[in-house]
Amino acid sequence: MNQLKKRSEIDVQHKWDLEAMYETKEQWAEDYAYAEQLLDQVFEQRVTMKEHLKETLDQYYKALRLVDKVYVYASQHHDQDTADSKGQEMFMKAQNLSVKTGTKTSYIKPEILSLGEEWLEHAIQTEEGLDYYERMIKEIIRQHDHVRSAEVEEMLADAGDLGQAPKDIFTFLTNADMRFGEILDENGATVPVTSGNLVVFLENQNREIRKTAFETYYKHLAMFKNTVAASYYANIKQAVFFAKARRYPSTRAMYLDNVNIPEQVYDNLIETVHEHMDSMYRYVQLRKRVLEEVHMYDIYVPLVSEETSQYTIEEAKQIVLDALSVMGEDYTNILKEGFENRWIDVYPNGGKRTGAYSWGCYDSHPYVLLNFQGTLDDVFTLAHEMGHSIHSYYSHKTQGFAYASYEIFVAEVASICNEALLMKYLLANTKDPKQKAYLLNQFLDKFKGTMFRQTMFAEFERETHRLVENNVPLTADLLCQTYKQLNEQYFGSDIIVDDEISMEWARIPHFYRPFYVYQYATGFAAAIALSSRILKERGSALEDYKKFLKGGCSMDAIDLLKTAGVDMTKPEPIKEALDVFEQLLNDLEQIL
Repeated sequence: MNQLKKRSEIDVQHKWDLEAMYETKEQWAEDYAYAEQLLDQVFEQRVTMKEHLKETLDQYYKALRLVDKVYVYASQHHDQDTADSKGQEMFMKAQNLSVKTGTKTSYIKPEILSLGEEWLEHAIQTEEGLDYYERMIKEIIRQHDHVRSAEVEEMLADAGDLGQAPKDIFTFLTNADMRFGEILDENGATVPVTSGNLVVFLENQNREIRKTAFETYYKHLAMFKNTVAASYYANIKQAVFFAKARRYPSTRAMYLDNVNIPEQVYDNLIETVHEHMDSMYRYVQLRKRVLEEVHMYDIYVPLVSEETSQYTIEEAKQIVLDALSVMGEDYTNILKEGFENRWIDVYPNGGKRTGAYSWGCYDSHPYVLLNFQGTLDDVFTLAHEMGHSIHSYYSHKTQGFAYASYEIFVAEVASICNEALLMKYLLANTKDPKQKAYLLNQFLDKFKGTMFRQTMFAEFERETHRLVENNVPLTADLLCQTYKQLNEQYFGSDIIVDDEISMEWARIPHFYRPFYVYQYATGFAAAIALSSRILKERGSALEDYKKFLKGGCSMDAIDLLKTAGVDMTKPEPIKEALDVFEQLLNDLEQIL
């Protein structure tokens, strides 16, 4: 295994330019201190808010904007080398500042509501400059029934740390304290199984390795099933507490109401996927035809031998540029700007955070963290993260700070749209049947992992939260039973649903962010619909899509997608995505 380079050994052109935010740590420290002062000033203004509403809101967003910059810089500095003690210290200070922000500004909503809707409407119409905050104020009014007094809001903000406890317990237990056994790899070497490498083992062409890793991991996880069940149960109970405190009828109603998503969107997703289960069963049948027998540990292994081509970062950039040329010159110029001006931290180095993400703040260009190793997956990751970055670029350039950040509900749309366009470009330009089969397999697995698997997760959450809200204790056995039944429903009769899979719920960290995962499926469906429309209609579709990218949170996420031509309150986008899945499946069946 190659030794990871030290960060100092990475060529500067392949490292992101954090100096564009702060040239020195001293400048960051000065802004940190100034952010604390601003938060104190915002807190002091609560007593004169009625007389100076616009000035208070100006100061509030000025503080949030600076806190965001301070936090993003510290986090990214920490992520580029987590072993760096200075980075650790800055990150911890930034986390403390984030908590202080919540406490010092918790009075804003209840104080605005105390002014009364009629007074606020008149102020918006008559006070110069206050109309900018009209949407923000009306969103607070919309949630009037769920905002409590300033004293209770402060208490709920402080209780946020307690609400994080179940997630923290789960994270430390499964990432730091637990061990999941060891197996022999294809070279006969003894290697540990971890949460991080389990899927890598399940993608191995050697069935015995897949089987052994699967059984070993879940055997060790099951030893702690009661503890993990208790942490998950506690996490739902804290959600129930906050939902009751904010006078919501259910936890789901609370989480979806944060961005005004109708609950029918959630139910439409599950119901529409249920109606298309036959496509998933055909996918499993194809796996069975190729593999002869399908267990739960066989759903990740590629049906076509792995793509072995290697790409340099420059080749990857050119492929992405070519694939996204359909987006027009304006879009590709932003791509080039990111590629040429150190938006991207390209290669792994010692201590660098794993994975990939796009981030940045309102006062910086977007940043992308990669751990590029030259695979085709890495090319797709580049396209994905630059989708996020260009979404942020457009929204930041178009919207003022208060409305520049887009909601989680639409966060994956631009990134997956880029991936879909890249996949369709590669399929259109591939003449080798084996290469085409590999790409089709990859795309189908993306559908399986997002449209079906994340919807199954969403259904599991809906059921487990409903049980707790009806005072049913969540035991480990009940959780395992519920989860196994869902696997049987989603994968059908042609797969052997091994008992071990009943423990899988216990390793999913996203369940500690309630009612979050459904957005992966809805976002994926919207992205597939939009990418198809862009390729078919070009001009008008592209202009509508860019309006969506520029929208930030200037309107409800549901309405933003409607401007791009996708209505997620209806089942049609889900159906359209699942129709694409069926067509891809037809194509792969013909080749294999």
